[in-house]
Amino acid sequence: MDYLRLSKIMKAIADPNRLQILDMISTGEKCACDILDDFEFTQPTLSHHMKVLIEAGIVTARKEGKWHYYSLVTENVEEFQKLTNQIFKMNLKEGAM
Repeated sequence: MDYLRLSKIMKAIADPNRLQILDMISTGEKCACDILDDFEFTQPTLSHHMKVLIEAGIVTARKEGKWHYYSLVTENVEEFQKLTNQIFKMNLKEGAM
């Protein structure tokens, strides 16, 4: 298990604004302009949040004109889910938890 990679993702999503951004783009690609509409911070602040999510490997960006469009990296999100499930799995047969 790649604990370093897992902790990098967890650190990236530990911020409430980044969690909200992930929730927004979980339904499909979003323009930075649309994401900004839901927040009271500036474009540079959004860029910082997106950089953290991109470096964690769970978001990708593409540029079109002056705007960036963001979407989830599905394979990495699925891998993250598998790893967290391994850590937090419940052994119901033994009555754990």
